[in-house]
Amino acid sequence: MLKRYLLVTKPGIIFGNLISVVGGFFLASKGHLQLDIFLATLSGVSLVIASGCVFNNYIDRDIDCLMERTRNRVLVQGLIGPRATLVYATGLGVVGVALLYWVNPLSAALGGLGFVVYVGLYSLWLKRRSVYGTLVGSLSGATPPVIGYCAVSNEFDAGALILLLIFSLWQMPHSYAIAIFRFKDYQAAAIPVLPVKKGIALTKNHIIRYIVAFALATVMLTFSGHAGFFYFAVAALVSVIWLVMALKGFRVVDDRVWARQLFIFSIVAITSLSLMMSVDVQGTGMSGELFTLLK
Repeated sequence: MLKRYLLVTKPGIIFGNLISVVGGFFLASKGHLQLDIFLATLSGVSLVIASGCVFNNYIDRDIDCLMERTRNRVLVQGLIGPRATLVYATGLGVVGVALLYWVNPLSAALGGLGFVVYVGLYSLWLKRRSVYGTLVGSLSGATPPVIGYCAVSNEFDAGALILLLIFSLWQMPHSYAIAIFRFKDYQAAAIPVLPVKKGIALTKNHIIRYIVAFALATVMLTFSGHAGFFYFAVAALVSVIWLVMALKGFRVVDDRVWARQLFIFSIVAITSLSLMMSVDVQGTGMSGELFTLLK
C-alpha cells in the first residue's frame, strides 16, 4: 500500500529536481551550509513537487491508459481511489508550502507559483489544448533551483533570474526530445506537442535555438559574479556537446534513437551544472581567484 502512494508522487522527478535545489541553495550561500534551512527547503520542495505530480496523475488518468509508458501507473490501474488521491495530494501540498513559508515567505510564494503553473495552467488547461503547453510548463520546472537560491538570499535578484532562465530554457529541448522518441504515445493521446502538431523537422530547429539560448544563459552566472571559472568551463563544455549532438539530428536515420540520446545527455548536462554551481562559487577558492585574474 505504501509503495502505491510513493509511486504516484513520481520519485524520479522529485530526486532530479532536488539536485537543482541543492545547486541553487549553495550558489546563494557560497558554500556555507545552514542545515535547518537546507533540510526544510529540500523537504518543502519535495512535498510541493510530489503534490503536483499526484494531481497530474489524477488529471491525466484518462489519457495515461492510452500511452505505453504510462498505462501501468497506479491510478490507471485503480490501485488508489480518486478521493484518496485528492486528499493525499492536497495534504502534501499544504505541508510543503508550510515548510517553505517557515524558510521565508518568498520561497513559499515561488513554490505556490510553480504548483499553480504546473497543475493549473499546464495540466488542467494547456497540455491538451495548445502547442505552447511545453513552454508554460517549463516555468514550473525551473522554480526548484530558484527556491533553493531564494531560501538563502530571501530576494529575487539577478542570480535568481538567471537560474530561472537557465532551467526554463533547458526544459524545452529536454521536453522536445521526449516528445520525439515518445511520438506515438503523444499522438495516441492527442497531446499537441510540437513534433506532433508541426513535425519533427521544425522541432529540431527549435531544439537548436533553445540550446544556444541555454548556453548563453549558463555563462551569465559567471559574468554576473555568481559562479566561478570551473563552473564556466563545464557550462561551456556541456553546452557545446549538447549543441553538436542536436545538430547531428539533421543527418540521423532514426529520430527516436537520436532523441533518446539527446534526452539522456540533457540530464547529464543539467546535473553537471547543478553540481558545479554548488561547489564553484565566484569569489571562493581557486576558481574565483583565477577568474578575477582573467577579467
